[in-house]
Amino acid sequence: MIIIDGSEGEGGGQVLRYACALSLLTGEPFRIDNIRGGREKPGLMRQHVTAIEAACVVGGAECSGLAVGSNSIAFRPGRVTPGDYHFAVGTAGSTALVLQTVMVPLMLAEAPSRLVIEGGTHAMAAPPFEFIERTLLPVINRMGPAVSARLVRHGFFPRGGGRIEVDIAPAPLRPIECVARGALRRVAATAILAGIPFDVGDRELKTAARTLADWPAEAFATRQLPADQGPGNALLLEAEFDHVTEVMSAFGKIGIPAERLAKTAARRMAGYLACDAFAGPYLQDQLLLPFAMAGDGAFSTVKLSRHSLTAAALVERFLGTGFRFTERTDGGISVEVASA
Repeated sequence: MIIIDGSEGEGGGQVLRYACALSLLTGEPFRIDNIRGGREKPGLMRQHVTAIEAACVVGGAECSGLAVGSNSIAFRPGRVTPGDYHFAVGTAGSTALVLQTVMVPLMLAEAPSRLVIEGGTHAMAAPPFEFIERTLLPVINRMGPAVSARLVRHGFFPRGGGRIEVDIAPAPLRPIECVARGALRRVAATAILAGIPFDVGDRELKTAARTLADWPAEAFATRQLPADQGPGNALLLEAEFDHVTEVMSAFGKIGIPAERLAKTAARRMAGYLACDAFAGPYLQDQLLLPFAMAGDGAFSTVKLSRHSLTAAALVERFLGTGFRFTERTDGGISVEVASA
């Protein structure tokens, strides 16, 4: 059994999701102590419990200690079984993070699967649905499997109530190289509002436009959703290249000015655009597991995050597969699979 200290490295929920996925893929049980020891409120939150429950259902696994607030769990995997599954977080906990826990194991299963996940689709500290659909899945689909996702209903913090539907047609993962992102095709900035004054979105777009000064005026737009899907607000910044689409996001929160959120998101997008790397800061750690399971491949990215370094260490512990990180002349990082 692999023993993991949940306070090391990134010290958050990503350790749980990666460990569950790797356990289902390898058949190796694990125990994790000091869960989310690097966070202000340690222990399991509702969305983490749902993600682990999903891994148990999909993988016929047993998990002791699984409860909100728990600081330690022991996970013993079974056999991954494809099928139709429905998971509900019950809060605005991220649907995307639940999906990321079970997606790769189901991509390598023996038959197709369909997932319905209810909860948050646009909430802080997690990728929005558009990132999954437009940034992550196109790369995954180049590797062999066919994964499609649909947003049925938005879910914002704290209410949740969102719904996504995902179809997974499995296939062996083939190595690919994602080094050049190609020419810039399109940019877009969208302020999404549900039961929130229009002025909030307008201020976000004007703030983002000051940082992204070379973006055309027609790239900035406001989208009003039915009030019963809120209250909620999200700012999505999208840059579509020939070979990859990057989505940066910010989410409205009581007590934080709209201008501050928009400025942070716009600066992150500007930083990505200033580099020639393929993967942005959030895509990089999502590619490590599928690339490792493919046994080879490479991609270029921006500065490595603690999430990515933590994920790489977990991959090596479970699979014996490491990664070579090499600095590029453009200031980015080259990531290559280094098989055992």
